[in-house]
Amino acid sequence: MGCTTGQVTRAVIEAAGVVAEHRSELIELDRAIGDADHGENLNRGFVAIVEALAEAAPANPGAVLKIAATTLISKVGGAAGPLYGTAFLRAATKLGDRSEVDVPALVEVLKAALEGVQARGKAVERDATMVDALLPAVAAAEKAASDGADVAGVLSAAAEAADKGAESTVDLVARKGRASYLGERAIGHMDPGARSTALLLHAFAEAAK
Repeated sequence: MGCTTGQVTRAVIEAAGVVAEHRSELIELDRAIGDADHGENLNRGFVAIVEALAEAAPANPGAVLKIAATTLISKVGGAAGPLYGTAFLRAATKLGDRSEVDVPALVEVLKAALEGVQARGKAVERDATMVDALLPAVAAAEKAASDGADVAGVLSAAAEAADKGAESTVDLVARKGRASYLGERAIGHMDPGARSTALLLHAFAEAAK
């Protein structure tokens, strides 16, 4: 069993609720090492996504993700819009016109999202960015899929790995973005993009259940 267009739409809408709930937390994380706009920008983007989905009738899951992508790219400033927009766009492209997202497709979607983020932001492991959450998430998703997990199980494994990845950024010297200007002063602070990545994966996992 895979996720239908309606289920993917609901998952994105539920993710918007999670972003709104954690908006202040993300702002404070970004205030410590950046310009305090991550939570506000991401929330504004997801509010716009919900509005766009309400006006559209996406034909398939890929179309849902493409709406999310184009909305984020056009509506959100800072790093969040281009990076998450590219992630959703690569995911949408990978899905094509599939009518549902099964486990193999989900793993490919996560890999495509990671590749998109790395292509756009040029970040690698231990740069203290959202890549430090996405890399272990993809690896955990692949393992869970090979172990026979369903869509919810794969997403849950990815989310838990992303949590640990986000925590790992606390001890890293940031090498990308505004936080990189701080050098070792960034140590002790979690990367807000890594945190929001984990939050979104948890939202998708809960929706899949």
